[in-house]
Amino acid sequence: MLERLIMGGPLMVPLMICSVMALTAVFDRCWAFYKYSKVDVRSLRANVLDLLMEDRIEDACVLCASTPGPVAAVLLAGLQSCIKLLGKRRSPETIRMIMGKAMEDFSLHAVSAVEKRFGILSTVASSAPLFGMAGTVTGMIASFSALEKAAALDAALVAGGIKEALVTTAAGLLIALLAVIPLNFFTARADRIVLDIEEASSELLDFVLTQLEDDEEDEDEEEEEA
Repeated sequence: MLERLIMGGPLMVPLMICSVMALTAVFDRCWAFYKYSKVDVRSLRANVLDLLMEDRIEDACVLCASTPGPVAAVLLAGLQSCIKLLGKRRSPETIRMIMGKAMEDFSLHAVSAVEKRFGILSTVASSAPLFGMAGTVTGMIASFSALEKAAALDAALVAGGIKEALVTTAAGLLIALLAVIPLNFFTARADRIVLDIEEASSELLDFVLTQLEDDEEDEDEEEEEA
């Protein structure tokens, strides 16, 4: 292995740095998405709505706070916003609008945490082949320089430069694949999480608005009966 690295020339150093960065990012995101997969989002949403139907909004907040993952964090932001607004006696539509804005703003932070390290993988995927191509060029230059200085055609001199060119090219392509394939997988998983956040947010907003409107109608009926 060390012999191959030396064979590839000086440009193998940045390529090895790229490979270490890519592996670190891949392991980090694998662990993060593994933890996200352990959270039952459907069950969380159902439990939150059940607690809200029983007017236990504080318990719903505790449930979201104790549940890891971006979906629970966004729902918690919306519930906390709702608690503040209920104390100020705002209209149902106003509460829905402000809650939606709170969850939308917080979802940006949640999605940013999900997509952490994506930039590293993207950079490695695009730069590793370029380092490999640069190694190819420098290797060919070395071959022709050796050939120019030689008094006669020496296949060994030319082969050394071509070998360097091929090693760096192969390394660059393999490292790029190491970054591109996991990045595509992680991006698909992140898109699924974003969809879960949007569905959970919309469901919570619709439920809260319906509950508040029903409460208002009940209060109006009680006033009329009184």
